Amino acid sequence: MRLALLGCGTVGAEVVRLLHEQSADLAARIGAPLEIAGIAVRRIGRDRGELPVDPALFTTDALGLIKRDDVDVVVEVVGGIEPARTWLVEALRRGKSVVTANKALLAEDGGALHDAAVEGSGDLYYEASVAGAIPLLRPLRESLHGDRITQVTGIVNGTTNFILSAMHATGAGFAEALEEATELGYAEADPTADVEGFDAAAKAAILASLAFHTRVGAADVHREGITEVTSADVASAKAMGCTIKLLCIAARGMDAQGRESVNVRVHPAMIPLTHPLASVGDAFNAVFVEADAAGQLMFYGRGAGGAPTASAVLGDVVAVARNRLAGVRSASESAYADLPVRPMGEALTRYHISLDVADRPGVLEAVAGVFARHHVSIATVRQGPSGGDNGDAVLVIVTHVASDAALAATVDELRGLEIVRSVASVLRVEGGL
Repeated sequence: MRLALLGCGTVGAEVVRLLHEQSADLAARIGAPLEIAGIAVRRIGRDRGELPVDPALFTTDALGLIKRDDVDVVVEVVGGIEPARTWLVEALRRGKSVVTANKALLAEDGGALHDAAVEGSGDLYYEASVAGAIPLLRPLRESLHGDRITQVTGIVNGTTNFILSAMHATGAGFAEALEEATELGYAEADPTADVEGFDAAAKAAILASLAFHTRVGAADVHREGITEVTSADVASAKAMGCTIKLLCIAARGMDAQGRESVNVRVHPAMIPLTHPLASVGDAFNAVFVEADAAGQLMFYGRGAGGAPTASAVLGDVVAVARNRLAGVRSASESAYADLPVRPMGEALTRYHISLDVADRPGVLEAVAGVFARHHVSIATVRQGPSGGDNGDAVLVIVTHVASDAALAATVDELRGLEIVRSVASVLRVEGGL
């Protein structure tokens, strides 16, 4: 079985090393040896360390490599939308099997890849696109196909989890925790994709598509990052017996018209310390799946890094190679349900709102009246001094379950009250507190 490898960065280099180190075992598992037919890169002369590969295999002509008749499997670890989309669609239409770790492309235009796979009768596998080495996508699309998944809740970005875990452990602010993450190599020089939730949103779209048999794209995912989370928010969460995590949540439910639908969102949220996801620290990932028959399932492990991601890539390579030898292909995309995506305004959850208010009689009554007018029920209220010299107070309110639209309208009205100096923070509360 001959492989074309597209990309030889951190993950691609690990794929090459593992193919070399485990060649005998991989051949035994597949029933035929794996050979690298070529490696497409942007710059052939770049220093890639001591890779166990013939330098003559490197090429800058990715499309030419893909079109070669002696290539059976195309492995893509370049990332981005283009030219990766063009390459993979071409490979699939030619009947080659494709293994990719490209979460951005799958979330942006996974439908085009699945359609090309059907057209060319090839396999499309992408376990490495979400949560690194954690075996997650195949259980969703194979092991749990006999069940009805109701919700998927996950920590799927290691950078943000490291930052929030550090803030919880040390009381540091966001900027300080981000600086530490960068120094330790957990955050990129430009961390925007991570801290603003783009990376997690792409993964949420992939998870929702598999869990609910519905094509969900990145544009369908409500996204908020963690840049506005403060040390005061973390301290308030601790006082409630909670911690803050950047969660991706994909849930099945009914929309305003009474139709079964899905809601997919990424945002920071408080979760109780008793929740299984609360103990997921450092740069680890974890995904919590709830299904009618199977109940609650937890998938946990390292969600990023060259070696873990390469492990998932090679697992897919073994699967598609065995299929090709047997003359079969895996089941095609399951998108039969075609459920509508509920807007964020219809999402139901609880909320933690921190207000800076004037410290005088009647304030609590006025604030409570705003919540009542928008049918948002208050669960708890905590008041304390603001810490400044102006004599103002801090009002912390936790609500019962309400729609996101009702909460947004409540916050908008609160901002217009003369007695409310500012809405310091609004955080959702998940996990059954």
